[in-house]
Amino acid sequence: MKNRYKELRRLILLFLIMFNNIILAQDAGGKTEWFDPATPATTYCNPISIGYNYTTYNHNGIPESRRSSADPVIITYKGEYYLFATNQAGLFWSKDMSDWNFVYGSFQRQPGDDDQCAPAAWVVNDTLFYVGSTWKRDHPIWKTADPKSGRWTRHVDKAMLPTWDPAIFQDDDKKVYMYYGSSGKLPLVGVEVDYNTWLPKGNQADYATLYKATEVEDIQKPYGQIKEVAILNPSAHGWERFGPNNDMEPAPWGNFIEGAWMTKHNGKYYMQYGAPATEFKGYANGVHVGNNPLGPFTYQKHNPMSYKPGGFVIGAGHGNTFADNYGNYWNTGTCKISIKDRFERRIDMFPAGFDKDDVMYSNTSYGDFPIMLPTKLRNHEKGASSGWMLLSYKKPVTVSSSEECMEIETHRMDNGGKKVYEKFCYGADNLTDENIQTYWAAKSNNPGEWIQMDLGRSMEIKALQINYADHKATQFNKAMDIYYQYKIFMSDDAVNWTLVVDKSKNDKDAPHDYLELTKSIKARYIKMENIHNASGLFAISDFRVFGNGLLEKPKAVSSFKVNRNKADSRNAIISWKKQNDAIGYHIYYGITPDKLYNSIMVYGDSSYDFRGLDKSTKYYFTIEAFNENGISVKNKIIEVK
Repeated sequence: MKNRYKELRRLILLFLIMFNNIILAQDAGGKTEWFDPATPATTYCNPISIGYNYTTYNHNGIPESRRSSADPVIITYKGEYYLFATNQAGLFWSKDMSDWNFVYGSFQRQPGDDDQCAPAAWVVNDTLFYVGSTWKRDHPIWKTADPKSGRWTRHVDKAMLPTWDPAIFQDDDKKVYMYYGSSGKLPLVGVEVDYNTWLPKGNQADYATLYKATEVEDIQKPYGQIKEVAILNPSAHGWERFGPNNDMEPAPWGNFIEGAWMTKHNGKYYMQYGAPATEFKGYANGVHVGNNPLGPFTYQKHNPMSYKPGGFVIGAGHGNTFADNYGNYWNTGTCKISIKDRFERRIDMFPAGFDKDDVMYSNTSYGDFPIMLPTKLRNHEKGASSGWMLLSYKKPVTVSSSEECMEIETHRMDNGGKKVYEKFCYGADNLTDENIQTYWAAKSNNPGEWIQMDLGRSMEIKALQINYADHKATQFNKAMDIYYQYKIFMSDDAVNWTLVVDKSKNDKDAPHDYLELTKSIKARYIKMENIHNASGLFAISDFRVFGNGLLEKPKAVSSFKVNRNKADSRNAIISWKKQNDAIGYHIYYGITPDKLYNSIMVYGDSSYDFRGLDKSTKYYFTIEAFNENGISVKNKIIEVK
């Protein structure tokens, strides 16, 4: 009997030790069998997962709280990646381009001021330089050798050069150049600057005239050695036209060019620019090519260079191009939400490069599905897709509660100058519609609010993306207590649940939280329970699930046609036969059959009104279908004259 008691005591002690270890493991960071927040990811998913700042109070005259950022610049410095963007009160850094850490470093002077809008950053002579947009002539140029410290010193107190959307570039001969401009009328310009004073080099008499200028048009006009480097030609280039679908001629404020960036490759200079406006789906990056940092430059026949007009993430304009630590190129850009404010935006990033003919491209194909992070030098012409498919599109969702429909001000005016109001509903269908502009909202932000998705059958789940929405948020600017906490469970029968992701102790802000599972799991049902919400009601734009549906890929697309408009060759109607086995389609096009770098993602429809072609340019098109299980074979390439 005594031995039996000893054995029982030993078993109880072992159980207590095991139970304590489980608790400690959970407290140490929410590790489960399928997800470990300490394990580095191998993929990322757009929009880039950073702690996007909330705007200042009454920003642009709009009272609603909302997150926003745009105009990104990512550069490498001492083997790590640094991300600068509009109005973030600091910077983000990462070792792997996936896990971004925030460093506070604000330059805001007054509560309503933009904090370094559309900033420029570049490494010059082993020092990191930084400057924001301004039309003033007395703004400083900042520098640091330790950006993680958040401490910056003034390289010069008064740069004297009035710049908006600036870019900095140092050539191989150590000469330093600045490019700038943001206008519906005027070109982007560039000038060589003196490294020590940051004054323009060249004709000082012309510069004196510039310094005396008071109007924006005069300030941005080229003088002397300040040269025009890029201007739009929308009458020839369809994608450069203003409007929601490149369809507003004449443009009410002009066709906007902005977002200068310079990249040097194989002795050539690639002058990058964004157009035609940040609030439109066709916002893209183009490029002009020259043999000198101040030109003259020639429009690259393959344009836009980076373009993403469809899918969950829409827009790819105004960013920069950088090389990672392995030598692979990437192109950053600005994507739109544009509901609470036309400048309500996020940041995306796509694999890019230069082909054997030195054509600059960016591959946005499946650009809002998981993308492989770099581990070596590779060819980006076919992209860097993980091959994981979207499992959640239009899947049914039940929820704990839903906000009532509301009529809200859109902060737009109709043709008569009156405010436009629209009815917005916050039902569960918005969680899986692949529309970043719609969202579901619970009636509260209380712990225990939940969503539950039915995939329809058991599928292999590899990653999740939770895109929070700012519904009735009260936060403005940065704060230390902005974060989300939740748990995600999975099941085959919606009765017996397994805890797969435990973020109950998370304290890092991630409004577009991307979760790559350390081990895939097969499940039919997914349930998310709220614990803590950053600000406002518990609200999610889309709860996205990625992996493999484990059934058949769709068949090849039939009846594919591209009918180019004879009266206006910038336009074409693309059509095909809709398939029951497909959830969406990818249209590819380019200037030669082997350069189909651009793509358009379409869900559900069987046609697309495309207005992004260049006149007098022959194109080649093909299409493929996709579903939860994979991608069909591409159609035979069509030549379109």
